[in-house]
Amino acid sequence: MAKTGPMSSVFSASRPYDCGVNDPEIRVGDAEREEALQALGDHMSAGRLDIDEYGERTARVAASKTRGDLLELFKDLPEPKPSFVPVVKSPEPVVAPAGPPLQRWASSRPALRAYAAMIPVIWVATALLFVFAVRTPFIFILPFFAMVAGARIWGADWHYERRAQRRQREHWKNQHRRHRGHY
Repeated sequence: MAKTGPMSSVFSASRPYDCGVNDPEIRVGDAEREEALQALGDHMSAGRLDIDEYGERTARVAASKTRGDLLELFKDLPEPKPSFVPVVKSPEPVVAPAGPPLQRWASSRPALRAYAAMIPVIWVATALLFVFAVRTPFIFILPFFAMVAGARIWGADWHYERRAQRRQREHWKNQHRRHRGHY
């Protein structure tokens, strides 16, 4: 069956259209040129090419348009030669969207947040009192009393809030871990 039209010269019987690996008329891209440059570098490091010949051939690689142009540069050289095997890229892993920022105290009551902020202040104040005013080590019992009092006042609620926050964080991690690698 004869083909007619603007592409008939491509499908002529004298030159069947071959889009295979060995077709010298297929245009090359950057990946093929990089492969050819790597092969020429291997030949130069093996002593098969001197620096001038390497420079001349690399300039011709940069100017090459087709596979035939590249293969012409390797006629007198053994392997490695450009293979023109299409590189199949593995799909990029899809990164799960970042979770909500950790806001451990954002949902806590203001009084509980104030108490939690006061604990380090109480410890620093106690240390300063020990150094500058009261030289007895029994003053370090005061921060423990403050911590016990706060735990008695807000302890159960604080414990339940922290447990709920931890469950929510673990639930989010498990939801996204289940889908990891399955995109």
